[in-house]
Amino acid sequence: MDHTKRQPRKMGWRFAFLAVILAVAVSGLVRSLWLDVYFIPSASMEPVLEGGDRILVSRTDFRAEPIRRGDIVVFDGRGSFAPLNSGNGPLVDSAAAVTHWIGLTGSDTTYVKRVIGLPGDSVACCDAGGNVTVNGEALAEPYIFNGDAPSTQKFSAVVPDGRLWLMGDHRSVSADSRSLLGAPGGGMVPLDRVIGRPVQIIWPLDRFASVPRPPAGPTTENGQ
Repeated sequence: MDHTKRQPRKMGWRFAFLAVILAVAVSGLVRSLWLDVYFIPSASMEPVLEGGDRILVSRTDFRAEPIRRGDIVVFDGRGSFAPLNSGNGPLVDSAAAVTHWIGLTGSDTTYVKRVIGLPGDSVACCDAGGNVTVNGEALAEPYIFNGDAPSTQKFSAVVPDGRLWLMGDHRSVSADSRSLLGAPGGGMVPLDRVIGRPVQIIWPLDRFASVPRPPAGPTTENGQ
């Protein structure tokens, strides 16, 4: 009879594997319910957000307080800013989703813009002073990129129920609701497509900073 003691199996790799699986699962749960990370691929929201920034996005802020004019929102643009189907096929879409999930690339269907018009608002450009107007009042826009006009493109629209009129802060390079009038959805984004609000720039480290939410209150030049 062989009385040699059996050596216990080395379980290190199994524990490591389970730890990785658990970490991914917890990360996925957190990112689907509370906080997510997005990559900024363009200059359309300068100077607040720059191309290459990684931002932390709160999925819960707008549950406590409704979206208001001046808020920056991250949203799913499918059906409004982008086609519902990318046309790239499932394999390419899956690969893109992975690199987007880990923050290496931006998403072709996820956007970051600023809320200019809420449901029921009349938005137009421009008045005699060159300003965007909301409900006939000139909008105060201190966030616009230095040197940019509020808009060089004329527009006039009424925001339907359940939708938002969105524009970038770097107006001269931003494709936004102005560019998509006449497209499906009229360039206006459904409220239920809003993913959340950027709350923190987390990368690069020299740009690590919070993204403040504009105060509630008047947003027009005359304070109305």
